[in-house]
Amino acid sequence: MELNAMDRLRQYRLARGPLPERNWLWPLYGAGFENLGDQGRPVAVPMPRYGAAELLVRHDACGLCFSDVKVIGLGQNHPRIRRDMRSSPVVLGHEVSMTVVGVGETLRDQYRLGDRFIVQADINVGGVGHAYGYEIPGGLSQYGVIDGRVLNGDEGNYLVPVNAETGYAESALSEPWACVISAYNLRYRTGLKPGGTAWIIGGDLPAALDAQGLTIGAALDQASHPARLLLTGVPPGFGAWLRERAFLLNTEVIDVPDLRHPPVSPVDDIVVLGADAGVVEAASPHLAGAGVLAVVANRPMPRRVAVDVGRIHYDHWLYVGGTGPDLAQAYSRTPVRRGLKPGGRAWFAGAGGPMGRMHVQRAIETAGAPATIVCTDINEQRLADLSTGFGGEAAARGIEWLCPTPRRAAEYEAGMARFREQGFDDILVLAPVPAVITEGGEYLAAGGVMNVFAGVGRGTMAELELSSIYLKDVRIIGHSASSIDDLRSALSQSEAGQLAPNRSVAAVGSLSAAWEGLRAVRDTAFSGKVVLYPQIKEMPLTTLPELEGRLPSVFGRLKEGREWTVEAERELLRVMLP
Repeated sequence: MELNAMDRLRQYRLARGPLPERNWLWPLYGAGFENLGDQGRPVAVPMPRYGAAELLVRHDACGLCFSDVKVIGLGQNHPRIRRDMRSSPVVLGHEVSMTVVGVGETLRDQYRLGDRFIVQADINVGGVGHAYGYEIPGGLSQYGVIDGRVLNGDEGNYLVPVNAETGYAESALSEPWACVISAYNLRYRTGLKPGGTAWIIGGDLPAALDAQGLTIGAALDQASHPARLLLTGVPPGFGAWLRERAFLLNTEVIDVPDLRHPPVSPVDDIVVLGADAGVVEAASPHLAGAGVLAVVANRPMPRRVAVDVGRIHYDHWLYVGGTGPDLAQAYSRTPVRRGLKPGGRAWFAGAGGPMGRMHVQRAIETAGAPATIVCTDINEQRLADLSTGFGGEAAARGIEWLCPTPRRAAEYEAGMARFREQGFDDILVLAPVPAVITEGGEYLAAGGVMNVFAGVGRGTMAELELSSIYLKDVRIIGHSASSIDDLRSALSQSEAGQLAPNRSVAAVGSLSAAWEGLRAVRDTAFSGKVVLYPQIKEMPLTTLPELEGRLPSVFGRLKEGREWTVEAERELLRVMLP
C-alpha cells in the first residue's frame, strides 16, 4: 500500500524504509564545470557497499561552499586532491548532515538505524588528510560510506551526533558556522617557541634604542628557550649577551650574513630590530607555519610593507611589535584579543556574502556586541539584502548600523570619513581582495585587530602599514577552517537556541540543482547559502521568495516570509519526498 505524505516523512526520519538500487551523485572528473557530472546532470551508480566496521549513511542536506568551487576551478591541482580524478572522481560536499541507514555487524552495539550526525570535514589519519567531500566522497550524493578513517582518525571519531528534532539544513550549516566561531577563538604564542628556531636581525636600529640595553626577558632561560638561534647584523653588545645566554642554555648559534638565504629555513620566530621595511620583506618568506615576526622599533617605517596575506590566512602567521628594550614584550604586552570588542566599532568588509552574513549575525546576537557595525560590499543588492535582514535588529539592540558601498564613491568616502580618525577596533575582511586588506589596515584604531578571514591564496601580497603593530599595538591575523570542537560548539549553540543557522539559507533545491547552485556560488548570486536536499524529487534551484509561487505551503512556513525554518524544511520533505 502506498504511504501518504506524512507516513513517508515519518518513515524517512526513522530510516526504516527500503533502500534504492541506485545512488545518484555528482562526480567531478577534473577542472571546470564541464567535468562535473554528465553534461550538467548527476550520475546514477550502484548503491555503495559497506563492510562490517563501516556505516552506510543517507545524505539529508548539503550546503554549497566556495571551497567546492575552488576544487572545480583547480581540479587535480587542488592541494587536497591526491589522486587521478579522471579514473577516481571527487564527490564534493562537506557541509552535510546524514542519517545512518546501514550498520556493519561489528558496529551494531554503537550505532542504530536513524542515528543522525554531521561530520568534521578535516579528517586526518596518521597525519595525512582525508577530508570529507575531497578524498572521501561527500554530500553531493544520496548515500555514502563512513569507514575507519572517519570513525578512528587521529582525533578519534569525526562524527558529531545530532538531536532527532534538529533540522537537516541547520545541522549541515554547523560546518560553516564552526569556521565563524573559530575565528574568534584563535590562540597565538606569546613568546619565542620553545625548542624552535629564532632569527634575530639587526636592521636599522636607532642608537638610542640600542643604548637602552636590549634584552630578552622571557623565553630565553632555563625554563623555555629556542634550540637554535640565527643572528644577522645584531649590535655587538646585544650579540655578545645573546651568545653568552645561548652557551649557558646549550642553544646552537648560527651567523647568517645573507639575509635572503639563511642556512636554516623555515624558522619559527623572526625578530627585526629597527623600522626597516625591506628587512621585514626579505625575512618574512622564511617564517614557518604558525610563525611570529616581531618588530622592535620606536619610529615609523618610511613606507608600507608588502606582506603575504595568504600566509597570514592559511599559515597562521602573526606580526607583533614593541618599542623595546625587552624584546620579549613585543610578544606579550598586547596578546591578540579573542572576540569582538564589546561596545567597540566593527567593520565587516565584503559583508554581503554568506560568510559575511554569518559574521554580522553573530556580532548582533552575541553578548557584548559592538556599539557600531559598518558593513560594506561592492554588490549593492547583497548589501541591501543584508540590511533588510539585520539592520532593524541591530537598531533594536541599540547598535549603530551603517552600510556604505564602494560603488558610490562619494557616499562611501563621506560615510567612512569619521572612522579615519576614530579607527575600528575590529575589522573582518571577507573579500579576497588585497586592496581591501590594505585599506582595512589604514582604519585600525589603537589596539585594533584585523582578521583576514577571506581565503586569499598563499603568495597574495598586500601592502600594510606595519608601523602600527608596534606604535599602536594593532594585530593583523588570519583564519582558515575549524576544529571538531568548534563544530561541536556550533551545533550545541544551534540546538540550545543560541544560534540560528537557518537564517543563512537563501535558496534550496534537489540534488539535480547542484550544477546551477555551484555556479551561483561562483558568481556570488546570493547573499546567503544554497542548501540541497539529495533525497527529494527533482526541484530546480529556488530562492526563498520564489517558493511562494512554486511551493506555497513551504513558503507559508518561512519566518516573516524570508527566513528558512525547521517547519518549512519538514513541509518541503512532506511534499517532495518520493
